[in-house]
Parts: sequence; structure tokens; C-alpha cells
Amino acid sequence: MKLRSIHNLIILLLAIGILSPASTYAQRKKRPEDSPQGLRLREAEFYFTEGEKFFILEDYAKALLYYQRALEINPENATVHYKIADVLARSNKQDDLLKASLSIETAVKLYKGNKYFYLLAASIYNSLAKFDKAAEAYETMISEVKGTEEYLYELAAVYQYANRPNDAIKTYTRAENIFGVNETSSLQKIRLYLEDGSIKEALAEGDKLINTFPEEERFVMSFTELLSQKGLRDQAIQYLEKFAAANPGAGNAKMLLAGFYRDTQQEQKARPLLTALFSDPSVDVSSKIIILGAYNAELHQLKTKNLSDPDKEAFAISLYEKLLSSNPENTNVHIVGGDLYLSTGRNREAQKAYLKAVDQGEVSFEVWENLLYLETQLEQWDNVVKHAETALEIFPNQAMIHYFNGYAFMRKHQYPEAVASFEQAKKLAASNAQLVAEINGMLGDSYNATKDYVKSDKAYEDALATDPDNATLLNNYSYYLALRKENLEKAEKMSATLVKNNPDNPTFLDTHAWVLYVRQKYKEARKFIERAISTGKANASHFEHYGDILYQLGDVDNAVIQWEKARGMNAKSEILNKKIANRKIYE
Repeated sequence: MKLRSIHNLIILLLAIGILSPASTYAQRKKRPEDSPQGLRLREAEFYFTEGEKFFILEDYAKALLYYQRALEINPENATVHYKIADVLARSNKQDDLLKASLSIETAVKLYKGNKYFYLLAASIYNSLAKFDKAAEAYETMISEVKGTEEYLYELAAVYQYANRPNDAIKTYTRAENIFGVNETSSLQKIRLYLEDGSIKEALAEGDKLINTFPEEERFVMSFTELLSQKGLRDQAIQYLEKFAAANPGAGNAKMLLAGFYRDTQQEQKARPLLTALFSDPSVDVSSKIIILGAYNAELHQLKTKNLSDPDKEAFAISLYEKLLSSNPENTNVHIVGGDLYLSTGRNREAQKAYLKAVDQGEVSFEVWENLLYLETQLEQWDNVVKHAETALEIFPNQAMIHYFNGYAFMRKHQYPEAVASFEQAKKLAASNAQLVAEINGMLGDSYNATKDYVKSDKAYEDALATDPDNATLLNNYSYYLALRKENLEKAEKMSATLVKNNPDNPTFLDTHAWVLYVRQKYKEARKFIERAISTGKANASHFEHYGDILYQLGDVDNAVIQWEKARGMNAKSEILNKKIANRKIYE
């Protein structure tokens, strides 16, 4: 197959006049084949043919060697210069591209009638960012080689790269005079006029395009989008309104119009259009999803500010329900629905939508992350583990999925599994110091639960090094040290910082009270536990601790009263029942 390809290529090159330019052919006719000059030319052709073989095999280094050997024998052969330029132009090195430009310049000087020479020259100059030279190559080709007017569009683009907008406009007009009014010429001229601030000329070009193709929806949409990008939404709206009136079935243009209405705070004009369009099957689903995405972004922004717009929420949900009823199998529809429900605080509906999306097809990492977040919020730990494991098959290197997995295992009291997941999350999140600190806090809790206290303390210390005032870290670390009766001075320092920063938090006040209790500072402990209870948010543990503190202060009767209050909230505690029954503490 390779040999046949080579043979066919040589025939093609001969046919288009590349392999043997007229000058070389004439030289061969004048000299006998067995003359020294004739033999040299045959040798040059041999090297050239060998070069072509290696070129086809994409062994460009060897191809270049053979081309250069052919050039040494016949330096006036334009084709060889062209092929050398072609090989060098495939390199990304600046030096090779400069050499390629010299070779193609020589080729063009030796033989001016071949468009492929000019096209390669233009390509090389573009790669060198010599756009004026590239434009010159196109201009020369179009004037010298018949039938190359189609490259006027490439020439105009090069003028744009060269920051010569007027020449680009003139060139698009030349193309238009040959090929007629068309989308490419008109839209490019409109864009250039708008960038130059020539609004009148841009509108005139738009009118010409629309009048030439009065029913072409795509053209008016492209034109008005350009106007909108330049802040001319009022003019864009006028064109779309006129087009929609003349073409009532132009659903996509109406969708764009509705979007412009919303951009200009004309929501009441947009809604009737959107209600009708979301029931129109001829309108692109992607356009509808974009509109819902815009509503979602607005509602999400309100949510971040602790604000809401029930009317807008209801309307957006109604549009989504219309879209869902007609596109139940579209994964992206379920995704945008999940996003919309999440932004409006409808977590269970959001979870269902995301589950439908992941069941139907491939989804982005963000969808899995949102699903796991929701299931964590809903405390569906089995679902978190199940879906995290599935997500990890697709995204094994995403730290957040390992994090959610570890958190679910921790809440399920499966601490070794939690440790494994958190450690992997920590490795993958190495560049995110804040996330690593949070993971270290979870590792501190998990290692403590497995009684690996050395690793637990190390994890807490690493977390606090990044986030020294983190309340959860200070609370858990100091409380666990108190339970273990280790490093109590450090525990007291941390819990003191905790209550200083959070003076009304009953949990933190209780932690500090308990640290003081373990340090046998019972009077101080009593002050903080009573502050915790005075918040009105005390739990069974707080009342039990209060009773323990009172007992150590010798107030047994009141200690029992507090234990009984605790039992009323947690009747299953055997230790608590023994305390009450025997009126004493069991350590």
C-alpha cells in the first residue's frame, strides 16, 4: 500500500507540474540521457523520489536529507525548494521556520505559477507572525494564478491578524463582489465595523444581509448577538422583534429575544415568550437549558446573600417542568434541574434530579460533587458511600470525592475506612492548604476513634498550624486530650481560646468546663458549665457534667438533680443510672 501511494503521488506531482517544472524538462530534452548532465539530473530525480518515499512514511529527517542531496545537484529546481520548505515548516522551532521561509521564497522566484507554493509561503509567514508577508503571498497568488479567488477569505483573515481592518473590509467586499452577499463576508465586516465604532456602517451591513436572506434565522441571530456584545441591545431587540413578527415560527430567534429582554430588565416581556417557547419542540433544547442556567445563576446569587425571590423561583421551576416533560431522557435537562433545585433549597428534589442524570449518562465531576454534598446534608451515609465509590471509578484523582467518602465512613463509625479515604484525599489536595487542614481535622477525629493517639495528635497539630483559630479543631482536640488526661495544660489553653472566641456556644463552654474539671479546677469549671446551661441549649451531656462538677464540690443533692435532668434526655445511659442510684461518681 505504501509503494502504491508513492507511485500515485509521483503521478499527481507530475500532473500538476510540481515534480518537473518546464525549465527542468527542457533541460532534459536538450541533453542526451547518458550525457554527464543527463546522468546528474537522473541522480537528482532518484534522490527526490527517495525523499518522497520517506515523506510519505513521515520520516521527515531522512526525507530532508534526500531533498537536500537533490538540491545540491539541481539547485534551480523549484519543486525541491518547495519540499524542503514543507518539511521544515512542520517543525515548531523558530530557526526551522526561518529556513523554511527562505526555501519557499526561492521556490516562488523560480516558478510563479503554482498556488501550492504561495499557500505554503502564507502558512509559514503566519507561523512566524509575519502577517504582512503572508498577505503579500495571498495577493500575489490571487493575481498570478487563475481560480484562486476563493482564498480572498484567508487573505482578509490575515489582514485582521495584521491589524489592518480597512484592508480586511476591502478584501471581504472583493470576495462579496465575486461570490455574492454571504454570511462570512457580512458578519466579519459587521464585527470589524463595530470594533472600529462605525455603528452606521455595521447596521447597513446587517440590513444588507437580512434583506438578502429575509427568512434565514441564523443570520439575524448572529448579527444581533454581535450588536449585543458591543452593548447595542436596544438595536438588537428591534431587529429581532421585526424578524419575529415576519417569521412567527422562528423559535430560536424568539428565544434570543427573550434573553435580551431579560438582559435589559424587561422580565415581563420575556416571560410570555418563554412560556410559549418552552412548549415549542422546534426550539433547541440547548437554548432552553441556557435560559434555565441564567435563572439558576440569579437564584444562586440571591441565596448567597440570604435573599430569595419566590416569584422568580416558581417561574423558573415551571419552565423546568415543561422542559422535563418533553425531554425526560436528556441528561443535561436533569442536571440543570438539579442545579435549580439546589439553588432554591429543594435538596431532595435536587438529589433526585442528579441521580437521574448520573443514571442516564456521563456527567461532569461537579454533578457528582453536588450529589454527594446533598446526600451529606441529608445524612444519607449509605448513599454517600455508594455514590462516592461509583464516582471514584470515573474520577479517581478527585480529592473531594475521597473526602465525602471518608466523612460518610466516619459518620457510620467505620473509622479505618474513614482514615484510608481521608489520607487519599489529603494526598490529592496537597495544593489546597485550607482543604488539607480540614482533612487533617477529620483525621484527628478518626485516628482518635481508632485509639491511634500519636497520629491523631499529629493530624490535629498539622490542622491547627494552618487554621489556628478553627473552633471545631480546638474543641475536639482539647476535649479528647481531657478524656485521655494527657497534655492538659495545652488542652486548657486551647479550650480557653475557644470560649474567648465563642462566648455563647454551649458546646464549647461545656468543653472548657470539662477540661477544667479534669484539671480539678472545679469552681472555675462550674462557672463555665452554668454559662452553657444558661444558653437554654444544653443537652444531656451538659447536665451530666454539671452534676459531676457539683459532686466534686460536695453538693451531692444538687448533683443528683442535674443527673436526673440528664437522664430525662438520655435514659439509656447505664453509668448515669448508677450515679443517680448510688449518689456518687463512677470514673
